[in-house]
Amino acid sequence: MTIRVAICDDEPNIRSLLASLVRRQDETCEITEYGDSQTYLSDRQAHDLLFLDIELGGGTAQDSGSGGETGSGAGAGSMNGMELARRLRQMPLSSQPLIIFVTGYDSYVYQAFDVEAFQYLVKPVNQARFAETFRRAAERIAAAEKQRRSTLVIQTGSTSRTVPLQDIYYVESQGHKLLLHLKEGNLEYYGKISQLEQELQGQFSRIHKGYLVNLSYVEEYSRNQVALANGEKLIVSKRKYDDFVKTHLRFLQSQTTLASKSLPAGDSESA
Repeated sequence: MTIRVAICDDEPNIRSLLASLVRRQDETCEITEYGDSQTYLSDRQAHDLLFLDIELGGGTAQDSGSGGETGSGAGAGSMNGMELARRLRQMPLSSQPLIIFVTGYDSYVYQAFDVEAFQYLVKPVNQARFAETFRRAAERIAAAEKQRRSTLVIQTGSTSRTVPLQDIYYVESQGHKLLLHLKEGNLEYYGKISQLEQELQGQFSRIHKGYLVNLSYVEEYSRNQVALANGEKLIVSKRKYDDFVKTHLRFLQSQTTLASKSLPAGDSESA
């Protein structure tokens, strides 16, 4: 996977240094640099990891107090790193990056806990400490991505709900709504099946304009229908059949590969 890294610091030499340190790590990264909080916020680009200067724009964390609001006299451009972190923590969880503070002082460490910063690096940045911090951050990001790929987060009204993919037999399109056929009942919400098809590609396959099936629960199929593990049989459209067969075969092959990798040494059959 590619880690999307943002570096927000008003000193070009520090941004350059951090970018060079990121490139030395054993991960594929996309790096974007920002010189102030306003530029970062207006970019609206999603990031996995943010290296953030606390004294951004010359402001100190003490200037913003201990509350979560920016003072009425401070514009977004004068927002220091701590204030920017508080602003980010008000956003949806899916939009929040992992934050690593980079500062010339070690007196802000307790405030860093308040905004759930992942780590705190003091300038001048020690390369060994940077490498260890980055490694742990990459592991956290990878774990979060794995969790995201195994669940579906849907919005029903003002409530977000996380549904494990293994609980979904298939998805049915009903106009502007989607109906999830689950192991325990059904769940309806507003959405487009075409968008969900892109999000769940690999484990789910579109067999009809109205159906997206979980390949884990396909028991048998013909040119006309698919039989699922819950006993239901769904229509397969002629236009979708060939793609479905290929996707299903790739899925079975991937599952076989995963199963073989998980076997302890000596469990495979001898020649």
